[in-house]
Amino acid sequence: MVRLRLTRMGRKKRPFYRVVAADSRAPRDGRHIEVLGYYDPMKDPADIKLDLERVDYWLGVGASPSDTVASLIERVRAEEQPVG
Repeated sequence: MVRLRLTRMGRKKRPFYRVVAADSRAPRDGRHIEVLGYYDPMKDPADIKLDLERVDYWLGVGASPSDTVASLIERVRAEEQPVG
């Protein structure tokens, strides 16, 4: 089963995450299928960049997002919504 999840990058005490599509059996920082974006929680406000087209593709073929990635997707979609 494919999961959309975070993989940790960056140095000690300065986390930086990539949002990836990976096999659910692969280790957190191990092999992945595709990089879909990144998340930098150390910036204020947090910096989130996602390729929503590819995220929608993976969700369409049955991938399931982790809880954290699901909330990041919601935040990015809310920012893109036109106000009014």
